[in-house]
Amino acid sequence: MQRVVRRVGRRWVAFFQYVGGLVLLTGQIVRALPRAWASRRLVLAQMFTVGVQSLPLVVLVSVFTGAVSTWQAAYQFQGYLPMRYLGGAVGKAILLELGPVLTALVMAGRVGAAMAAELGTMRVTEQVDALEVMGIDPVRYLVMPRVVSGVIMMPVLVLFANFVAILGALAVAIFFVNISSDLFLNGFKLLFRTNDLWAGLVKALTFGLIIALVGCYQGFTTRGGAEGVGRATTGAVVVASVLILISNYLIATVLFRI
Repeated sequence: MQRVVRRVGRRWVAFFQYVGGLVLLTGQIVRALPRAWASRRLVLAQMFTVGVQSLPLVVLVSVFTGAVSTWQAAYQFQGYLPMRYLGGAVGKAILLELGPVLTALVMAGRVGAAMAAELGTMRVTEQVDALEVMGIDPVRYLVMPRVVSGVIMMPVLVLFANFVAILGALAVAIFFVNISSDLFLNGFKLLFRTNDLWAGLVKALTFGLIIALVGCYQGFTTRGGAEGVGRATTGAVVVASVLILISNYLIATVLFRI
């Protein structure tokens, strides 16, 4: 029994240490933000890595997200609801949930893991310590550009993902469900609300912050050589994915009160 209590106690201590570390790192990033313009080249380089280089993967995921959404919705509508509502139902699902959440989960696996691996390698090879010896703030030089780029580029990627997903949904509706493009788009317009789009972008901004912050924190706290880098990379994906799903629920309860 004592062993169980000690184990649970250690896990709670580790949890609060993790949360405290994230809060402290966030404070350091906020203090470094006034230097963001001076570090604009670093920010732009990270925006290219986070945004432009992620486009092929986002396109692939979004096309099939829209396609399967239309197919499943048409299956559920059959015999119960008229197909003129198909575009509206699929559009709302993409704008509110599928576009932001699936894009964020994919980016957690690609960008969050890459940040954790890169910074973790720099930590275990003492490159971060070398920056501190040279008088360079590692948070300003390494972390702040990544977090800023994540917050900026995630809404852009989600907008792009929404557009591609709706095109994929439209293609399936036309060629496989046998409804016209006018019927699908009219249904989309019928149920479209601007607030739905803005809610998805708020989620995207939050998810971008989570992915970059968790990835950088996992990398900065890496210990134990190559094995530690592997643990940090895995931890970045797992923690970011869990926080994305939790924050998605919390944002939904705030923005969409019944």
